[in-house]
Amino acid sequence: MASRFVLVAFNNPGAIRVYRINADGTPGDEVKQSDAIDPGIFPHQVRATPDNRQVILVARGHDAADGKPEEPGSLKLFDFNDGVLSNEVSIAPDGGYGFGPRHLDFHPSKPWVYVSLERQNAVDLFELKDGVLSAGPRFRKGTLSRAPVGRAAVGTVHVHPDGRTVYVANRGSNPAGENSMAVFAIDQATGEPNLVQHIDTHGVHPRTFHIDPSGRLMAVAHITGAALSLFRIGADGKLEFARTYDIDVGTRTMWWMGMV
Repeated sequence: MASRFVLVAFNNPGAIRVYRINADGTPGDEVKQSDAIDPGIFPHQVRATPDNRQVILVARGHDAADGKPEEPGSLKLFDFNDGVLSNEVSIAPDGGYGFGPRHLDFHPSKPWVYVSLERQNAVDLFELKDGVLSAGPRFRKGTLSRAPVGRAAVGTVHVHPDGRTVYVANRGSNPAGENSMAVFAIDQATGEPNLVQHIDTHGVHPRTFHIDPSGRLMAVAHITGAALSLFRIGADGKLEFARTYDIDVGTRTMWWMGMV
């Protein structure tokens, strides 16, 4: 959180690495880890906790396919001190089966961690108190508005800066699938996410999205037919479509989008 280190998740083969950031902002050396690390199966994201004392690695796992059994997902919690990861704890409800986490985000003021489940098309709420992540979700809510057409897979998740709304991207594999943002109002007493809106993203496969620092605008990035869709964010957290920008990527892929 202090921009002294870069944390990197590798999915295949699974790994997590830590690199220093030099005083001039350039990438520094890798921090060698003293403990053996179990990165889980197909890590997809790594985040430092808001207090900068811990790190959570999100490992998605795999659905059963082609005669292979399901491979479980997990959340890997580490203590973090001067770039060194230690005291790993694995959070895997039901052994990680039926649990396919892709991304997480933190509530700005409460001990709540919202986790998008790619393989279950759902969002979970975990609690992180005194350095301990709850063994299972306090709440789980589905994100789709209708039965999938083709493959449906939840994408990233972001909590609004005011802490009152959490957003999850639904990624359809084709134009007939559900390509939407699911909008959940957050119960300020319990953290429970309650669905208040589904809105079409005006594109296919909205892999990533971001909220601008003012909390009034959202940009959603689509892979299939590369495009950025913009939405206004209302005082109630609901979205209003503004416009779409087609992006010329040539033969390349608009794989990821962020905002600073």
